[in-house]
Amino acid sequence: MQAWRVHTPGEPREALRLEEIPEPVPGEGEVRLRVLAANLNFPDALLVRGQYQIRPPLPFTPGVEICGLTDDGRRVIANPSLPHGGFAEYVIASERALLPAPESLNDAEAAALHIGYQTGWFGLHRRARLQPGETLLVHAAAGGVGSAAVQLGKAAGATVIGVVGGKAKVSTAEELGCDLVIDRTTEDVVSRVKEFTGGRGADVVYDPVGGDSYTASAKCVAFEGRIVVVGFASGAIPTPALNHALVKNYSILGLHWGLYAAKDPAAILACHTELTRLAAEGAIKPLISEVVALPAVADAVQRLADGTTTGRVVLAMPRQSGGPR
Repeated sequence: MQAWRVHTPGEPREALRLEEIPEPVPGEGEVRLRVLAANLNFPDALLVRGQYQIRPPLPFTPGVEICGLTDDGRRVIANPSLPHGGFAEYVIASERALLPAPESLNDAEAAALHIGYQTGWFGLHRRARLQPGETLLVHAAAGGVGSAAVQLGKAAGATVIGVVGGKAKVSTAEELGCDLVIDRTTEDVVSRVKEFTGGRGADVVYDPVGGDSYTASAKCVAFEGRIVVVGFASGAIPTPALNHALVKNYSILGLHWGLYAAKDPAAILACHTELTRLAAEGAIKPLISEVVALPAVADAVQRLADGTTTGRVVLAMPRQSGGPR
């Protein structure tokens, strides 16, 4: 089979190689899946660069989120078992962790439903306890992770402020349903948020960016607001001023979604059931901005790493006759 592999960490265009390798063999409790679609995530870029908290043995195939087909014909969502990641024709995954792909979503959309939307749901509902009528501020609102949080926030009845980087991403955030879109490259985030909220600030801030975005968040979070720290796509890890959190009465909440698989796996399934319902109702739908073929993956991962993509970029494998969508 064909698979993209990393032999030496580096920038995706140089480090990724498309190779012919044997199909992975499932171990006990694992199943083989034919990849129908694989969503590209920022952690894939970090894996290729050798900067992720998990470092699989070399050589490895990145790709942490797929929609695949079991040998007995079930269309499922899965997190492949590294080092055999999803940028390949076949993967292996834990049988007990497989989730049914929602019938309302095609293969590319289903591949993009899992990590980003589960992270958003746990961040907004389990960690921040977002309430109807509250104001939610989402950084990188036109990106894959941010767009999921925008849709989930609107589905929860919140007023959503989206922050984007550049004029091209403003219309995308508006189409997602943001009540206000702020272009951080030309506007002051703090003053715009305070103006929009009558000086109160945002009740919940969803921050997958870190760096300057976190600094702005602390300045415009409301009394008893909650800042959800999701990631550091900017590359800069902020150092929160805890005295500021004290005098302003706000909470700083960390979110590592992957821990739920080990600490509370039942919650993963319950969340997927809720996401499937929301997808069937049309309340959420992954924003697929680009679908690429297998030979284009290295370039796509590089663009994701460089922050030039909007929405989700998904690898779609050729359909077989009579196969899934």
